[in-house]
Amino acid sequence: MLHTGVLDDLGRSIAWGEIRPATVLTIAGLEERYEVSRSVVREAVRVLESMRMVAPRRRVGLTVRPRSEWNALDVRLITWNLAGPARQRELGALMELRVAIEPVAARLAATHADDDERDRLAALAARLRELGSAGLGESPEYLAVDIEFHTLILRSSGNEMFAGTLGDVIGEVLAGRTRLGLSPSEPVAEALDLHEIAAGALLDRDGAAAEEAVRGIVLEAHRSALAEGALGDVPEPDGPVRKTGRA
Repeated sequence: MLHTGVLDDLGRSIAWGEIRPATVLTIAGLEERYEVSRSVVREAVRVLESMRMVAPRRRVGLTVRPRSEWNALDVRLITWNLAGPARQRELGALMELRVAIEPVAARLAATHADDDERDRLAALAARLRELGSAGLGESPEYLAVDIEFHTLILRSSGNEMFAGTLGDVIGEVLAGRTRLGLSPSEPVAEALDLHEIAAGALLDRDGAAAEEAVRGIVLEAHRSALAEGALGDVPEPDGPVRKTGRA
């Protein structure tokens, strides 16, 4: 759709700092810039308003809002940021979010997940091992399985806030890593081990072990990105990851 192209171009221009905060835009000016109808421009602008990136001012136009006021968890904004010059900052912030949320979700999932969810997580971890061992860590299937594994943990936590918006955010983080070439064709063995350890802990209803393993997964991903020069320093885990009887 036409408005999607306008939205992406205008949104990226704002997210990347090409159009700076406090800049005033007008509908007429955007019509001329993109050579589209007023209705197309208004559709794109409505989305940017919902993301809190621009604000209408009567008899003035649209003012670009300060970055601090934007909806940082909007998946569109994350996608634009990961493709732009501030990708290092965005990846770092998203990794910090993952470290804060996913291990806690895993601990909760150890209590709240049903038997089908536990079995599915074990199957997903096993499939990641198969694909990774075959050198298919960059394949669409590996990405899809990895996203399902992590979003299922969030859904299984029993916390609707984790399962809603954050599931889409985590999915975009994983997809963004692949688009940026930060997902190796042969995943680090530690990452495959940790997915299986986490799944085993969830089968055993061991919340502490599940939390520890998932924290290790996220920190390993952070270190891998660091090795590619994409991120800043990464904290070390508090201690060694414990294996459960099922790992």
